[in-house]
Parts: sequence; structure tokens; C-alpha cells
Amino acid sequence: MEFLSSIGSFIITPLYYLISVVLVGWHRVFGAIFGPESGASWALSIIFLTLVIRAALIPLFVKQIKSSRNMQLVQPKVKELQKKYGHDRERLAAETMALYKETGTNPFASCLPLIIQMPIFIALFQLINRAAKGQQRGVLTAADVEHLSNAEIFGARISDTFTGATSVNVQILAGVLVVAMTLTTFLTQRQLMSKNMPADALSGPYANQQKMLLYILPVVFAVGGIAFPIGVLLYWTTSNLWTMSQQFYVIRNNPAPNTEAFRAKEARDAAKRKRKGGPAEEPAAGSAPGVVYGTDVEVAEPPPKPIQRQQPQKKSRSQRKNQPKGGKRPPVKGDQQ
Repeated sequence: MEFLSSIGSFIITPLYYLISVVLVGWHRVFGAIFGPESGASWALSIIFLTLVIRAALIPLFVKQIKSSRNMQLVQPKVKELQKKYGHDRERLAAETMALYKETGTNPFASCLPLIIQMPIFIALFQLINRAAKGQQRGVLTAADVEHLSNAEIFGARISDTFTGATSVNVQILAGVLVVAMTLTTFLTQRQLMSKNMPADALSGPYANQQKMLLYILPVVFAVGGIAFPIGVLLYWTTSNLWTMSQQFYVIRNNPAPNTEAFRAKEARDAAKRKRKGGPAEEPAAGSAPGVVYGTDVEVAEPPPKPIQRQQPQKKSRSQRKNQPKGGKRPPVKGDQQ
């Protein structure tokens, strides 16, 4: 236990300093506007701390999106491997990992942003929780700790929790933030599954895992959220709103093939070209001829012209009489020998 505690302290202690530096820096800015003791200055500092952290995690988010897309696209091949090697679990696992390596897919990359955020989340929780008890962490001064522990927004202290509430205002604000945190977590995952997953990826082990997380994660956050300080709830809700907006932008502008978002983008692109006076859309390779994709209109190609039957040449009665049987004409003077 002491070994694990040492590892945890080794990871969390630098985060105390990193988070407190950013938090205090923003507090200096907003404290000069609203006053260092105001709850607005501390609430805005926590919100902008969240924005700084999420901006730093954008490369990981891009990697997560690429990995999730690859996981969706390789699902048909994974199903083929399951049918082929379903009787041999070791061979199936080896072939599946080889497929992931070949396509550059990391099954765990989709969890990276969440894994990276958890230590930051714990450090912020401890920072605010210790400040409520008058204890300093990171670069927070004694004055900062006093201001943070007593700062109020909407009649509730930032350091208060739903379970330890001493007033109705605390319960109402904490309850609203818990619901907002839970709802944004659910909608973010739901957005990904309903808009940016092809039909083939909605079944199988990976899809079942996603569906399970869709309902389990919000429940976990809802149960744990009632013990989080209001400042931490503010951080997590802001982070979820960032994730939802960022994911909406990526799905809208760079959707995975063969998904609802992809078809919607094709329709928007076709409408945009039509407004500019160009062709609605070029048919995709291998698509049905004469169909304009991305719109609701199907233009049929004109039917081929019927082949005209050649009329036989008129012959005189003497010519027909002298014509040999079998349709061969007698040699005529001037023909090549």
C-alpha cells in the first residue's frame, strides 16, 4: 500500500503545481475585474482552467477520433475473422491484433483523453477539497486558500458538495451541475454512436462495449458527482461541453464513410454546389448510372435507340431467277480472282 501511495503522490504532486499555476494565473486576471474574493472570479478561473487543459489535449482527441473511425471501419473484417477462427480463440486473438496493427488501429486510444484527465480531475478535487479545510497545495497562498474556500456563486460555496450541503442553495446548484454533467456525458457518447458509426459497426463486441459505456458512464458520474465539490462539477461539465462541441465539429466536417453524418455532408455539399450553379454531384465510383447522390432526385439516362432493321435490296425478276441457292451470287466480270 505504501508503494502505491508513493506512486500516486509522485503523479499527483506535479499536477498540484501545474493546475494551481494555471488556476491562480486566471484568478489574477478575473480577480482584477470582479475582486479576488468573489465567486465569479474563481468560477471563471476554473472554467478557463478547463479550456486550457482541453486545448492541450486536442492532439489526443484527434488520435481518439482516428482510432474510433478505424475501429468502426475494420469491424466487417473482424466479423470475418470471428467466423473463420471462432473455434480457435488464440488464433482469433492473434489475427485480430495483426489486423489492428496492419490498419494502424489502437483499441485503447479511444480511452486516452479520459485516462489523461482522471489524474487532473483528482488533483483539482484534492486542491479544492483541501482548500475548504484551509490546507494549501501547489502555489496557492494562504490568502488564495481562504478566498477559494469562502467564494460563493448563486448563494453556494464553490468548495461545498451535495452530500455535505448546509443550505438548499448548495443542493440545488450541485444537483443541477450533476444532472448537466450526466446528461452531457450521455449525449456525447450518443452523438458518436448515432451519427458517426456505420451500420456494420453497430453490432459485435466493440458495439456492445460502446452501448454498455453509453449507459454505465453517466450512472457512474451521477453517483460519484454528489460527493464532488461544486468547483469540480463545474470543471467536468465544462469539459463535457467542450468534448460535445469538438466532436460535433469533427463529425460534421470529417465524418466516417457510410454513416448518417457522411450522407448528410454529401447532401450539404451537393446543395452548396447547386447554389453556386455547378453540377449537383458526381456519381461515386461503382454507383448506379444516372443517379445523383446527395439529393432526393434521381435522373434516369435516356433509353437506347432501337436498332433499325436493314431492308433488303430490291432485285428484278431476272436477278432473283439467276440467284443460286444458298444466297451466293454468280461471279460477275470485274471481280477480283
